[in-house]
Amino acid sequence: MDLGLEGRVYVVTGATRGLGNASARELVADGAKVVLTGRDEKRAADAAAELGPNAVGVAVDNADPEAPARLIAAARENFGGFDGILISVGGPAPGFLADNTDEQWEAAYTSVFLGAVRLARAAAAELEAGGVIGFVLSGSVHEPIPGLTISNGLRPGLAGFAKSVADELGPRGIRVVGLLPSRIDTDRVRELDGLSADPEATRAANESRIPLRRYGTPEEFGRTAAFLLSPAASYLTGIMVPVDGGMRHGF
Repeated sequence: MDLGLEGRVYVVTGATRGLGNASARELVADGAKVVLTGRDEKRAADAAAELGPNAVGVAVDNADPEAPARLIAAARENFGGFDGILISVGGPAPGFLADNTDEQWEAAYTSVFLGAVRLARAAAAELEAGGVIGFVLSGSVHEPIPGLTISNGLRPGLAGFAKSVADELGPRGIRVVGLLPSRIDTDRVRELDGLSADPEATRAANESRIPLRRYGTPEEFGRTAAFLLSPAASYLTGIMVPVDGGMRHGF
């Protein structure tokens, strides 16, 4: 299937590893050009170099108010256009109610929520018909994940924001989509599993609750993201797509 990605230009944040990196990799593999970001300059440059001449790395923090303008400018300067953005951020600090400090909540709000809002707002001002704004969220949008209280508090609100923006931008031909990963085999998920007393038992227990009985791979997530960002998904907007092996049972 031709996704229609040839020559299109996307910004993918948080793309030096994990789900953002997998998404950038699949976009480039299907012919798109990508500005990928990370907080560390060397890691951003190295991640882009691995993808070849159709990728460029930019060191930014999503919490930086100047980040959106810099990234859109980088897309235009390096590749001559801007067709969409996938907003992915690192997960907030884990913990239960009594564990997380005000400072952790404030840092997560600025990066995960307000940073995403700024990126979406800047993208909306620059995109033309056929453009797309994507959000990497979490299965916690539908059901809280124990031990991730901050994420549980912020992700559903961001999903609501994304759906509101989809209604607003639809008449301009700009789509807004969200992806809801659950147990994908990334460094982040392995780190969270490792917080338990018995990581192997934790993984086995998690897999037993997944209808496909396994964690997903970053490549599977990346292919889903590439499709949703592509012209092939031109009539999909305002949706939240679970990438979770069937854990989401509701309609």
